[in-house]
Amino acid sequence: MSTLEIRDLKVSVKLPDGQLKPILVGVDLTVRAGETHAIMGPNGSGKSTLAYSIAGHPKYEITGGSVTLDGADVLSMTVDERARAGLFLAMQYPVEVPGVSVANFLRTAKTAIDGEAPKLRTWSADLRGAMQRLQMDPAFAQRNVNEGFSGGEKKRHEIVQLELLKPKMAILDETDSGLDIDALRVVSEGVNRVRETGDTGLLLITHYTRILRYIKPDYVHVFAGGRIVEEGGPELAEKLEAEGYARYLAETGPATA
Repeated sequence: MSTLEIRDLKVSVKLPDGQLKPILVGVDLTVRAGETHAIMGPNGSGKSTLAYSIAGHPKYEITGGSVTLDGADVLSMTVDERARAGLFLAMQYPVEVPGVSVANFLRTAKTAIDGEAPKLRTWSADLRGAMQRLQMDPAFAQRNVNEGFSGGEKKRHEIVQLELLKPKMAILDETDSGLDIDALRVVSEGVNRVRETGDTGLLLITHYTRILRYIKPDYVHVFAGGRIVEEGGPELAEKLEAEGYARYLAETGPATA
């Protein structure tokens, strides 16, 4: 069973004048394969900073703490090494990759992770099946990655990647943003299929509880002021829906983004 351990993680962002501004001020979190953790909190609380810091975004500077995956030091790895180790990030705003088809992109990623190329006939069937489950037109496999895709199509493609690459740990950064009701249901069903395998730990970052009506978290963590300020089960999400984040902001203030 894979385990992602985050201990006293401190992260800053470099300002235009060269100074470092603290964003995360000491985050502790453990995610195991088969578990679903929801990270909730207001804008500027540090949720996305956590996601991108784990993934290795160069904008963020680690100033303290540790992140390990199955005991291996994630923070010492390059971005591609983190992906090969089993980390996956579904971005809030997926980027376009002109000149690279979805089919080639996914097969190349799968080859890098597994160390060998999947058999073409089997892979084609797997890709077609994943796209059908996410209600994506199979013709999208020959289009450039995310180029000309709608917001919903980009998010569906992220979950196609998740299903095919089978990571140890998946961080989903506001996957529900920009989705209509039908797309939210389809995307959530895809996440639940991965969850039900028990092989992947999920870290689900969101502002709202609507996606949690489809994807039931085992644990809910409230972010405010760059740290986790409250933890609980699914009932905590219901409390946030009713009461909002005002109390936490009054106590901590925003971490800024």
